[in-house]
Amino acid sequence: VQLQASGGGLVQAGGSLRLSCAVSGRASRPNAMGWFRQAPGKAREFVAAMKWIGGHTYYADSVKGRFSISRDNAKTTLYLQMNNLKPEGTALYFCASLSGAITSTIHLSQSYDKWGQGTLVTVSS
Repeated sequence: VQLQASGGGLVQAGGSLRLSCAVSGRASRPNAMGWFRQAPGKAREFVAAMKWIGGHTYYADSVKGRFSISRDNAKTTLYLQMNNLKPEGTALYFCASLSGAITSTIHLSQSYDKWGQGTLVTVSS
């Protein structure tokens, strides 16, 4: 499977952006997909994830109530709607897919086996 993230840009604090991650390739569907972000000089951190079948969602506490993860009905695109963005949200955002079993470690980057290239989100204060 190949993942292509897009939708990043420059936005003022309080603004919104929607990221997209196109899923392609002939491999079997993922069991889950997620969004992670990495700010300059910091470790990659979990943002949100979704079970591909059933659609159960998971969020980091820092984004609950402001971000929403979703996918289209054809299951070819993953989205991350980001509202009320804060300057600390400035980071490179990555989408990733998980083909193995879904466990309590769905929030850990090492659980994911495929990654897209990042898309840069810059939030100005």
